[in-house]
Amino acid sequence: MPTIKTVDAKTAKEWLNKNEAIIVDVREPREYAAIHIAGAKLIPVGIINNDQLPELNNKKLIIHCQIGRRGGAACEKLLISNPNLDVYNLEGGITAWEKAGFEVEKSGRTFLSIERQVQITIGSGVLIGLIFGYLIHPGFLFLSAFFGAGLLFAGITGSCGLAMLMGKMPWNQKKNLP
Repeated sequence: MPTIKTVDAKTAKEWLNKNEAIIVDVREPREYAAIHIAGAKLIPVGIINNDQLPELNNKKLIIHCQIGRRGGAACEKLLISNPNLDVYNLEGGITAWEKAGFEVEKSGRTFLSIERQVQITIGSGVLIGLIFGYLIHPGFLFLSAFFGAGLLFAGITGSCGLAMLMGKMPWNQKKNLP
């Protein structure tokens, strides 16, 4: 597994100001529409590959997401296909960028991030499985086991199939954005 380099918000801002880096947002279109770093190109983590990257012209590539997890996964994906890529994951993502006092562009609309949608779906599935397993039939406990296994797999691999599926849902698509 390739080593992922990270960069803090202050250093990333300096690089961008000096035109030494390009920034790519790997969140989903709806997240990007709600809030993003000015000049960031949107390439969701589920579809990112080296062919989609903007022309770097010997500049560093900064990848960012909401808090850094998807950014790390995107960096890993890019480095596997091109180990010589000068790519950095923004520590803390756009959340850290905003906390550092740097400007972001906001649409003024709010929505649930992919992470929160996944948490709500998994929590609901576990709870429903337990309640139905207790009240209706013990076989429903397998629903809770299914979601637990999915969480375990996501934790071990760093890849969440449910998050990728949520990103493809109609309410998260670009055509439905404000």
